[in-house]
Amino acid sequence: MATKRKATKSRPKARAKARPRASAPKKVSAIPPGYHTATPYLTVNDGTGALEFYKRALGAREVMRMAAPGGKIGHAEIRIGDSHIMLSDEFPGTSTKAPTSLGGTTGSIMLYLPNVDAAFKKAVDAGCKSIMAPTDMFWGDRFGKLEDPYGNQWGMATHREDVPPRQMAERAKAAMAAMAQGQGNA
Repeated sequence: MATKRKATKSRPKARAKARPRASAPKKVSAIPPGYHTATPYLTVNDGTGALEFYKRALGAREVMRMAAPGGKIGHAEIRIGDSHIMLSDEFPGTSTKAPTSLGGTTGSIMLYLPNVDAAFKKAVDAGCKSIMAPTDMFWGDRFGKLEDPYGNQWGMATHREDVPPRQMAERAKAAMAAMAQGQGNA
């Protein structure tokens, strides 16, 4: 004879008290938010003056500043448009020198702007020296170049035309021939 089993509700097993999970370390981006892969770093004499000048002449916004002994700038960052530029004062014993200490610079910073003519005028009015006034160039930019009072050079441009490669080569050849004859800019 079969025995009937009494139906019973199965009881849930007692759960162990949930332990807080150790949170995984937050992944840190190799490039900080808001920065690009390449960031210029300028060495200047009179970092405080340079920061104020770049605000006035180039519309820079100061992001941060770290003071160093003697009233110098140990590290500072400005932002022009969507790009960061870092700078510090020149310090004895370091390998980087300000352009004014070297008597020149080996490079420049290129700024693409909505209105190169207005930006160039603003920078010159603030104290930059014009090296080359904005000019329509063979590669499709209206481009000018200036030097700030701290010895750094700045290229400024507004992109005005997408030039096809074949036409670019023809224009470049003509521009180089004109330069060789002393008749124009690159």
